[in-house]
Amino acid sequence: MSYRLLFVIIFACSATVMSGTKMPAHAQPLVPDGSPFSTDVVNKVAADLASKKYVPPASGIAANSTQVDYDQFRQIRVQDDRTFWRKEGLNFQLQLLPAGWLFKNSVDLSLIEDGKVRNLSTDNSYFDLGPLAGKLAPGDRIGFSGIRLKFPLNRPDVFDEIFVFQGASYFRAVSRGQLYGLSARGLAINVGDPGGEEFPNFRQFWIETPAKGAATIVIHALLDSPSVAGAYRFVVTPGAPTTIDVESTLYPRSDLANIGIAPLTSMFLFSTADRMRSSDFRNAVHDSDGLAVYNGTGEHLWRQLNNPTRLQTSDFVDQNPAGFGLIQRDRSFDAYQDLEAHYEQRPSAWITPRQPWGAGAVRLIEIPSEEEIHDNIVAFWRPEQRLVVGQTYSFTYRLTWPDQTPASWGGAAVQATRIGGAIGPTRKNGTRQFVVEFDALDGWREDELPTAKLETSAGAVSVPIIQHNTYSKGWRVSFTFDAKGAEVSEMRLQLRNKEKPISEMWMWRWTKE
Repeated sequence: MSYRLLFVIIFACSATVMSGTKMPAHAQPLVPDGSPFSTDVVNKVAADLASKKYVPPASGIAANSTQVDYDQFRQIRVQDDRTFWRKEGLNFQLQLLPAGWLFKNSVDLSLIEDGKVRNLSTDNSYFDLGPLAGKLAPGDRIGFSGIRLKFPLNRPDVFDEIFVFQGASYFRAVSRGQLYGLSARGLAINVGDPGGEEFPNFRQFWIETPAKGAATIVIHALLDSPSVAGAYRFVVTPGAPTTIDVESTLYPRSDLANIGIAPLTSMFLFSTADRMRSSDFRNAVHDSDGLAVYNGTGEHLWRQLNNPTRLQTSDFVDQNPAGFGLIQRDRSFDAYQDLEAHYEQRPSAWITPRQPWGAGAVRLIEIPSEEEIHDNIVAFWRPEQRLVVGQTYSFTYRLTWPDQTPASWGGAAVQATRIGGAIGPTRKNGTRQFVVEFDALDGWREDELPTAKLETSAGAVSVPIIQHNTYSKGWRVSFTFDAKGAEVSEMRLQLRNKEKPISEMWMWRWTKE
């Protein structure tokens, strides 16, 4: 795995929470060797942790060594002969990841074999330490920062990296034919809060040894932070798409108002929507280009992402959402023209609740960014009611890593958004021209035009012009927008047939530069 520099901001923030704090070494294992194991075990450990004062995670960096910097960390390699299940002929292989560089916190790792716990001790023989080996004092050990799973995803004779847990509560996965892109998290707390974000950590993993021939693997995790402890169960099924069924049980240490369930984190620098601030040779640079929401009333929303000049928060209020996700919609190389990053191969991520989540909102946070190395997009479910001390909260959902949003109806999807200066005299007033491309409609005649419903919260829009796009076989809607002095405007556009929605609801937030 190549470590993207976008983690610099994320985990630097996480480390800042602990700066100046002495990292205590872990005491006895939370679950002793040889103990019978079940999901209830992790729930009991989490409940017990939540009843006690929070203790920061131990440092995974050898006590008497120099700090493991970026250059040293990138030279550490996992030893192939210390890869678990490599010789057993299983469908999965497990590798342990070293602590160091940004990943300073240590995690405890255990295998579940024949229903019993086998705790793994830190051992430098898991790694080829390279030049760092000569700088360690006798007895120094490099701790674990996470785990990596491999599976013959694209070819039956090659074990591809498909899934990784590393850093705070972050994890990533890929489906067949994809490259790593956006990340998921176990939990988000106080994202965008002026007082600073709290980063929960997965402090221990219990990995169930899969049966021979098994196409799924089960991982249990213990989450811990100053505000909450939690028990998680992940059922990972590689494929097209890869799916992860998540069961989470949360035990608050304090009342939680600004909490994010099933959070997703991505990068958006610019797209074909608006190139006014970019002089890049590439057409677009992003891991995701839109937030899609299937809400509880049956609406299909598409919110085009933006790289704003100041932090923006958008709430899509809902009751029992059917699903939401950050989507990389354009899958063609021509859309990006990047021979190294291959953004057209980045996964989307889609959340499907497996139980009613009640009232709340899908929250989207867009953070200004000048470089593609930084994740600046966050989306999650924010419950309307706060989580309170003394109560237990469960959230179950399926997380898939598809190319596109799951097909659930025959309506037209938004394919592209393009924005530029209006043509003619109004250009001098700052009037903007919008062109929104929808894909084809099932069973719709090309000589029959749908209607378009266009609304704006501020400013003025022209009457939309609808054209059949003979090249894409879809529909193009064009209109102009005049802010008329407004600072912010929310726009909504949808194709209709006799007032019945036949497309996604395209949404755009315009803000004054």
